[in-house]
Amino acid sequence: MNKTHFSWVKTIVVTLALSEAVVIFIGLQFIPYGRGYNDPPVKAEPEWDSPKTRELFSRACGDCHSNETVWPWYGYIAPISWLIQYDIDRSRNSFNVSEWGRKTSNSDNAAEAVRGGSMPPTRYTIVHPLARLSASEKQAFIQGLVATFGSKHESEEKPEQDDK
Repeated sequence: MNKTHFSWVKTIVVTLALSEAVVIFIGLQFIPYGRGYNDPPVKAEPEWDSPKTRELFSRACGDCHSNETVWPWYGYIAPISWLIQYDIDRSRNSFNVSEWGRKTSNSDNAAEAVRGGSMPPTRYTIVHPLARLSASEKQAFIQGLVATFGSKHESEEKPEQDDK
């Protein structure tokens, strides 16, 4: 009899906990942060060195570093939408090709971030397989980024020339 009572109490506690979790999850959906309705218009873009560089950028970086975010279906569900929106806000603030000419732009770090493997981030490429670049695409992309934006380490990449 004691075992039956424990089983009954356990069932009630689990049911209440699941019900609370569902109510909280539904309540989170009413918090308007995230959800993709804040893509501002494209103001200006850089002069890309080639259409291929722009295509690789759009594929691997464009969702976060431009105003042309393509929101995945799960990007409309809180709290995942909050994490995505946070990443996009932070990325656009740091470097946004849709607002080219803005004073704060870390464009000279773009090639270095791809070369070092920090961009695109692994957590992004896991759910966006098209953002994964092959070795040859990565090398072409880095060269295209340097040609388009320059590089902090350009002096290391290009041999100095004597002025004779």
